Order: sequence, then C-alpha cells, then structure tokens
Amino acid sequence: MARGRSRRGGGEYGEFWPGYVDVLSTLLLVVTFLMSIFMIAQFFVAQESSGKDSALKRLTRQISELTSLLSLEKGKGKSTADELSALQASLAALRDENARISGLSLTGNEKAQAAESRIAAVSAELDKEKQLSNEALARVDLLNQQLQALRRQLAALNEALEASESKDREAQDRIKDLGTRLNAVLARQVQELQRYRSDFFGRLRELLRDRKDIRVVGDRFVFQSEVLFPSGQATMTVEGLAAIDQLAAAIVELDRQIPKEIDWALQVDGHTDARPIASPQFPSNWELSTARASSVVKYLIARGVPPTRLVAAGYGEFAPLEQGATEETLRRNRRIELKLTNR
Repeated sequence: MARGRSRRGGGEYGEFWPGYVDVLSTLLLVVTFLMSIFMIAQFFVAQESSGKDSALKRLTRQISELTSLLSLEKGKGKSTADELSALQASLAALRDENARISGLSLTGNEKAQAAESRIAAVSAELDKEKQLSNEALARVDLLNQQLQALRRQLAALNEALEASESKDREAQDRIKDLGTRLNAVLARQVQELQRYRSDFFGRLRELLRDRKDIRVVGDRFVFQSEVLFPSGQATMTVEGLAAIDQLAAAIVELDRQIPKEIDWALQVDGHTDARPIASPQFPSNWELSTARASSVVKYLIARGVPPTRLVAAGYGEFAPLEQGATEETLRRNRRIELKLTNR
C-alpha cells in the first residue's frame, strides 16, 4: 500500500517537472531573443549611426518592455517554485498519513473485535428490551381484554338498570292508577254508604220516633244507658232488649240492601259518666263501658246481624258529650252510641 501511494506521489511530482523545464526553456528563449535583439541593435548602430539616438531610445524602450516581461516571468517562476514546495509538503503529508493508516491497520482486527463485542452486547440488550416490550404488550392486551369485559358487564348492568327503572316506572304508574281507581271506588262506596246510612237512620227514626230517650247526634244514634241497662250493670233490661230488637231488624234489612263490595260496619261505643265505679265485676268505668258495648253486640248477633259487621268499644268517662257535674249532664254522658261506618 505504501509503495502504491509512493508511485502515485512520484507520478504527481513527475507531472510538475515538465512545467519547470518549460519555464527554464522560456527563460532561455527570452535570453536568446534578447541577445538577438542586441546584435540587431549593434548592426543598426553600425549601419545607421545617424539614427543612433532614436534607435537607442527605441532599444531602451524595448529593453524596458523586455525587463518587464522578464520580471513577469520571474514572478511566474517564483509562483511555480512555491507551488512545487507546496506539492512537496503535500507529498510529505500524504506519506505521513499513509504511515499512520498503515499503523492503524495493525490494530484494526482488535478494534473490529471490540466493535463486534459491543455490537453483540447492544444486540443482546436490544433483544432483552424487545422481550420486555413484548411482555408489556401482552399485559396491555390482557388489560384491554379485561377492560372490554368490564365494559360489557357495565353495559349489561346499565341495560338491566334501565329495564328495572322502566318496570319500576310502569309499576309506579300502575300503582298510581290503581290508587286513583281505589280512591274513586272508596269515594263511590263512601257515597253509597252515606246513602244507605241515610236510609238506615231514616228507618231507625221511623221505628224509634216515639222514644224520647233515643237521639241523633251528628252521624250517630245515641241510646241513654238507663234505656238499656240498670245503674252500674251491663245486663240489658226488657225495655232495652225491645229497643235493640227493632235496631237488629233494621240492620238485617240493611245488610241485604248494601252491596257486598262495600265493607261497612256498625260500631257500638259504650260511655259512662265521670263518677268512679269500683265493684268486683267492674273495677273501673273502662270495664263497665266495654261490657255494655259487648252486651249490645252479642244481642245483635243473636238477632241475626253478621258478627263481621259489628265492632264493640269502651271509652269510659273520657269522651263526654257535655262538660259539667249536674245530674242531667251526667245522665246525658251515660250512653250507648251506634255509628254506621266503613272499615
């Protein structure tokens, strides 16, 4: 390789050498030309002595021109020499570079091996990173599948929730409709019951029109306790039984007339006055009022009134009609009330 580069370097040097020879040839030709001019000038001096001054001037001018040409050629020669020196320096630099490259070629295998080792290490690291990347992609894919499954479950739950809400709205609408219809039915039944109650009360008034001790207070028939029971007792008198017989007949007739879909009841309430009672049979007015209401109910059942249509309740002295302690007030507060109502 060094010899090849030396040949190439020598060839370049050889290419510059003819140029140098040409320069020298040119200089020689110039000198020869000057010498010829000088001889010619001498000839003309000898032949033309009269024109010596003019010839001398002409020769001087020519010499000046030639001198300028010579200076120019010298400058060119110097430039050529400089170029030659530069070329020689370049040749030396090329030789040094060739030597350096030759020296480097001695350790090229080691550097190649080191580079191959590094390439192998980098390749191994790259393979490891690729493996980790593949594992990460597999985990991401698994997570995406789980996410899709969760989304499907969420969509199914949303559909079920919407269906449930729709059913709930439909149920609420049905309940509302049923409530409206039920309220309408109840209102109609109340109206019908009111009509039957009016008829019932009208019939009772007709049956009991001669009884001054039986009154109508609001929507209730009021029997004074003395009409039905002896003082402090819960067993009805003969006169009381006769009054209840008329009441029972009216209730039985009413039961035949009222439609079965109307759930009505006859409520029997027992009341006492404020004077306390304390006997072995009735420790307080609670027991006395309740026992009197139960006696009326039992006798109505015995006279054919359905027990499902009867209610007995005792209020003691705690729901008086009038406030006061006179004998007349106390007598009015001792009573049995009958009220036709719906359950």
